[in-house]
Amino acid sequence: MIVTTAADSVKASRVTRRAAWCGLAVLTLINLLNYLDRNVVPPLGESLRRSPLHVTDPQFGALASAFILVYTATAPAFGVLGDKGSRPRLIALGVGLWSIATVLAGFASHYAWLLGARAAVGIGEAAYGSIAPALLADYFPDRQRSRVFAVMFMATPVGSALGYVVGGAMDAHFGWRSAFFVAGVPGLLLAFLALGLRDPPRGSQDVLATPTTAPRGFAAYLDVARIREYRHTVLGYAAYTFALGGIVAWMPTFLVRVRHLSGQSASVTLGGVLVVTGFAGTFAGGWLADTLHKRMPNANLVVSGVSTLLAAPLAYVALTSADHSVYWPALAAAEVLIFMSTGPINSAIVDAVPAAMRASAMAASIFTIHILGDVPSPYLIGAMAEHTGLGHAVLLVPVAVLVAGVWWIYAASVAGRKLRDV
Repeated sequence: MIVTTAADSVKASRVTRRAAWCGLAVLTLINLLNYLDRNVVPPLGESLRRSPLHVTDPQFGALASAFILVYTATAPAFGVLGDKGSRPRLIALGVGLWSIATVLAGFASHYAWLLGARAAVGIGEAAYGSIAPALLADYFPDRQRSRVFAVMFMATPVGSALGYVVGGAMDAHFGWRSAFFVAGVPGLLLAFLALGLRDPPRGSQDVLATPTTAPRGFAAYLDVARIREYRHTVLGYAAYTFALGGIVAWMPTFLVRVRHLSGQSASVTLGGVLVVTGFAGTFAGGWLADTLHKRMPNANLVVSGVSTLLAAPLAYVALTSADHSVYWPALAAAEVLIFMSTGPINSAIVDAVPAAMRASAMAASIFTIHILGDVPSPYLIGAMAEHTGLGHAVLLVPVAVLVAGVWWIYAASVAGRKLRDV
C-alpha cells in the first residue's frame, strides 16, 4: 500500500494562486457550455413535434432521459479513471466528445438518430461531471470550497438560460437543427483549454494531513457507500435532481401549452429568470454555508435542507396559479431558494469522503442522483401528461423538492452526530 499525506503532497507540488483561479475560470466556462448543451433541447419541443420526425411527448421526454441514462452509466468508469490518471486530459476528452455528438444531433434525419446523438452526449459530460469537482477541490482549501463551488455552479443557471435562449432563438429564426450546431462547436475550443490545466496531487489542499491510500479502482464505490453522511446526502440529491430534471425538460413546453405564451417568449423570459435567480441563489448559498462553517461544520447540509424546504410551497404556487403576476414571482423565489444548495451540496459530497476517492465519490453521486432523479422524471411527466394533462403532471416537481429538503435535514443531523462523536 502506498501511503502519502496531504502535507507531503503540498511540499511536492503546490498549485499557485494564479493557476488555481485560471483552473476555476476554465472549469466554469466548461460548466456553462455543459448546461447550455443540456438545455438547448427543451425549447425545441413544439418544433420537433411538428417536424417530419413527429416527436411525441413521451419521445421528447426520452431525449432527456437517454442523455442522463448514458451519462449515469458511464460516470463510474470515469470516476475510477479520475482517481488514477490525468484529470485535465480526461476532462478535455469529455468536452470534445459531447461537442461532436451535439453537432451530429443537428443532422438527424429520424428520431432514432436524434435519440442516439443525445445519448452519446452523456458519455462526454460524464467525464467532466465526475472529475471536475475533484480537481477543483485540490485547487482551493476546504474553508473556501462552498464559495468556489458556487462560482463554478453559477454557470449552471447561466448556461441553462443560454440554452433556452439560444435554442428558442435559433429555432425561431433558422430551425431546430441550427440550435445544435451553435451549442456544439464552442466545446472544441474549451477542450484545448482544458489540456493546459494543472493537475495537483490529490488532497494537497486539505487542512488535515490524514493518510490517503492509492486508488482502489471500482472497490472505492463500496468504500464511499459505507459512509452514512455521504449516502444520505446523495439520496436527498436524487430527489432534488428528480425535480430539476422534470422542470428543466418541461417548463418551456408548460409555459406554451398551459400558460399560452409563445415559444420564443417562454424561452427568453424563463432564461432571464434563470440567470438572475441562479446568480443570486448560488452565490448566497455558497457565501452563507462558508460563513456558518466555522460555527456549524454541517452548515453545507443545513443550508441546503432549509432552503429547499422553503422552496417547495413556492414551486407549488408557481405551477398551479394561472395569474402571471403570481406565478412568475413565485417561480423566481423558488428558484433562488433551490439554487442556494448548489455549491454547498457539492462541497458536502467531496468533504464527506477521503481525498483519494473524490472522483469516485462524485461519479457514484452522479450515478445515483440521475438513475433515481432525472432519468425517470422527464419521461414520467411526459407519460403522465398524456393521461392527466401537463398541468397536473408537473406537480410531481414540488413533491420531489419537499422530499429533498427533508432528507438533507436528516443528513445534517447525521453529520452533526458524527462530529459530536469525534
